[in-house]
Amino acid sequence: MDARPDERSCPQAEAGPKSGRDAPDSSRHGAELTLRGLLLGAVITVVFMTANLYMGLKTGVTFSTSIPAAMLAMGLLRLFGGSGILENNIVQTQGSAAGTLCNVILVLPGLVLIGHWHGFPFWETTAVCLVGGLIGLVYSIPLRRALVMGAGLPYPEGTAAAEVLHAGEAGDRGGLRILLGAVGAGGAIGLATTGFRLLADGLHTTLAAGPALFRLATGFSPALVGVGYLVGLGACLALLVGVGLAWGIAVPLLTALGDGAGGEGAEAAARAVWSDKVRLIGAGIIAVGAIWTVASLGRSILGSIRSAFGAAQGGGHALRQLPRQERDLPITWIAGSSLLLALPLAWLFFHFSAGAELGGLRFALVAVATLFTVVFGFLMAAACGYLAGLLGSSSSPISGIGILTTLLAALLLPLLLGRAAGPEGERFVVAAALLLASVVVTTASIANDNLQDLKTGQLVDATPWRQQVALGVGVGVGALVIAPLLGLLYNAYGFVGALPREGMDAAAALPAPQAALMTQIAGGIVRGE
Repeated sequence: MDARPDERSCPQAEAGPKSGRDAPDSSRHGAELTLRGLLLGAVITVVFMTANLYMGLKTGVTFSTSIPAAMLAMGLLRLFGGSGILENNIVQTQGSAAGTLCNVILVLPGLVLIGHWHGFPFWETTAVCLVGGLIGLVYSIPLRRALVMGAGLPYPEGTAAAEVLHAGEAGDRGGLRILLGAVGAGGAIGLATTGFRLLADGLHTTLAAGPALFRLATGFSPALVGVGYLVGLGACLALLVGVGLAWGIAVPLLTALGDGAGGEGAEAAARAVWSDKVRLIGAGIIAVGAIWTVASLGRSILGSIRSAFGAAQGGGHALRQLPRQERDLPITWIAGSSLLLALPLAWLFFHFSAGAELGGLRFALVAVATLFTVVFGFLMAAACGYLAGLLGSSSSPISGIGILTTLLAALLLPLLLGRAAGPEGERFVVAAALLLASVVVTTASIANDNLQDLKTGQLVDATPWRQQVALGVGVGVGALVIAPLLGLLYNAYGFVGALPREGMDAAAALPAPQAALMTQIAGGIVRGE
């Protein structure tokens, strides 16, 4: 694969630089990777991470922080003067880690729900996020040329972030007017629906045809309307097909066969069938899609890796000959980092299994868990990167990745360990499955986010390796604060079914719905239910 972007699939390629000599100097847009930018990005990461963790544990949904971080960066750096689009882009790249690392709450709180943890131990929680995040960052680097530059994917949120940065830098009043008008309209609709409850946030009804249940629904989410504009008709039709298969075929068929029957109403029965069974069908489809994605892009991925190694063999001179906009972190560093990151990953699994009575199986568990996480994590990183390019980071089905990984880990670990983990063996096996899923979800999420940010960087003439460094800093900052933040929320509210102290108000507990689902899946498989 050629080191330059594929001109057929990259709209920037025709106007882009053709050699290192005529590449635009970054000084045209000001400094890029600066200390003040990294410090501001760290503050934004902590602030947005706090909000995202609470929202995720309360509703099961997190939000992408790239665009809010870009707007904050433009406003705050302008106060200090001398900022440019490249520095603003670095801040939003680092700040986007806040929305991404928070995806660990889709699985990790399950360890508290089953009683294996009584809080969030600092070192283990930090290791899950730090090691998983850095592995995701490493995986996204060889995927950049194949997915960002060579696949012709729209990357809607990355494109939107680039438009925000361009409008802010150029002082484009027309573009800013459109952006602010859209923000105002979206905010007004959100305030009228979820704020003051003046309008419904959607319409839905459940119809019965004999024993079969059909559910028809539509929402009025301004965010999803905006994503629809950005991804185009093809991706929207793909989503519509999924809705039709789920609610038009699978749910009616399963309810007609007796699933979901009980004392609850028709709507509750239909949603229970969708949550407990139809979502698993979706996870299986994601698995097939992941394998297909890696297989279809295998030649491009291998080609980009070969070209990167070829440039590395030429030494620093060969790397400097590349246009600035095409310089990733050296592939030799990436290969070495991949091997080195396997060591703390193995330590995490070894430390986690210290209390289990595994005997000689402990080393087998560490080896299998490390290999599974590294290999399956790459598969999910590629799948998530492709889906982020198609649908956007916020719409990429990370929860489906968590379901799929939990399923596979809960099937694999009992085959390896059996009842060897002592009296608490069943709970340990469930906990180990959740830990594996937490690392894979973090890996896939960061790869997903980094590829979206690299698309933004491509559109604003940024330097890839500087963005990769900034995201690594963001992962480090987020990993250090996530355990204290999770502990703070848990001690303040508790989780439904797992309160830290007696006398707490159970009605105020955070439901952690996604983690509860993962726990239900893992426990059901391990117990043979």
